[in-house]
Amino acid sequence: MGMAQRRLLAPLAVLGVAGIALAGCSGGPGSTGNNNNNSGGADDKVVTVYGTIADTEAKLLEESWADWEKENGIDIKYESSKEFEAQIAVRAQGGNAPDIAIFPQPGLMADMATRGFLKEAPAAVAENVKSGWTEDWANYATVDGKLYGAPLMASVKGWIWYSPSFFKDNGYEVPTDWQGLLDLTAQIQKDTDKAPWCIGFGSDAATGWPGTDWVEDLVLRQSGTDVYDKWVANEVPFTDPAIKSAFDEFGKIALNPDYVNAGFGDVKSIVTTPFGDPATALVKGECALHHQASFYDGFITDAGGTVAADGDIWAFLMPPFEAGSSSSGAVVTGGGEIVAAFDDSESTQKVQEYLSSPEWANSRVKLGGVISANKGLDPANASSNILKEAIGILQDDTTTFRFDASDLMPSAVGAGTFWKGMIDWVNGTGTDTVLQQIEAGWPSQ
Repeated sequence: MGMAQRRLLAPLAVLGVAGIALAGCSGGPGSTGNNNNNSGGADDKVVTVYGTIADTEAKLLEESWADWEKENGIDIKYESSKEFEAQIAVRAQGGNAPDIAIFPQPGLMADMATRGFLKEAPAAVAENVKSGWTEDWANYATVDGKLYGAPLMASVKGWIWYSPSFFKDNGYEVPTDWQGLLDLTAQIQKDTDKAPWCIGFGSDAATGWPGTDWVEDLVLRQSGTDVYDKWVANEVPFTDPAIKSAFDEFGKIALNPDYVNAGFGDVKSIVTTPFGDPATALVKGECALHHQASFYDGFITDAGGTVAADGDIWAFLMPPFEAGSSSSGAVVTGGGEIVAAFDDSESTQKVQEYLSSPEWANSRVKLGGVISANKGLDPANASSNILKEAIGILQDDTTTFRFDASDLMPSAVGAGTFWKGMIDWVNGTGTDTVLQQIEAGWPSQ
């Protein structure tokens, strides 16, 4: 499914997927590892990996490296946590860090690096990063000029999921600009007398993140890359008119009780609706439109739907703010993870090297539901057409790609006040107040 993998914290039981018990989790990450933060101990050929990838996705992750483990005589013990963002710092400070962490936010990884907990990436990983990823992706794993990790999987965000047959039967066309999307929303509401959109912010400790994705898509499309990059660096604060405008545009959908929340209730139900649940509503025809990243393909499949241009559900990218403004290529936000290590034993470095390789990327993508931005990935290995399209976008030199802004910001903001701000905003707090509260989360320099 996809990126960032904190995106996958909601239980998949609602989608008819049984929870998968993770093997080798007893004792916590690091407890059977390689003398974390100390390369002087014996290498016991056990490497602990800690991340947010859960349930079915965790099973597939373990399957992706199973053959490699046997060939190399290394036992990879993976543990998932719904409290990863908080617990990784606690465990590092307590001397119980995992050997390797899969960070869903580069900003959080950077926090750990600047505090001296992470090891620099070994030379073999650096070579894989140089050959397999663009400079932009390498920069997401770089702190103060030092490479600490490698990207893992990726997602293209900003897809609008819909029913092709519903569009065809009603004569609806895919919009070419933002106003067109608003007009389409109004038309569907008028024709059906129902709310067209379903939105779910619920994600346990990470509740609120789907709202940040909407805002990020709108900032990039409405104000461009320069404002977006300055916003990530806090040179353009949340209180800036450009950021407020993105909230205002999102509010035309999210705060309008005529437009949300299809199949779930009123506007306030957005916060209490788990982000995975709209997949079932889409497949059942209870909602007409839903905004979510490429990984949602897997959720729709789990909900019993086929994802294809002539199937139950398909998707189009959120259009540019003004028609024709992205004629040189797609303008998209995306996510991913960065793999970094707290330990530099030989076994840990071997696992890092493998996870940064095109061999691993192809192994995992073949298993379905996810993609990678690795240049050595064969798009034919993707499990669906929407994922093939997403890979094509990532590998296209004309694409304007920007990493999810909240994942690049310091975790106090990106995984803190920004998430909470989206909750407060949907629950009725005024936009100006919310923007001030989010901005207040920025660490003082």
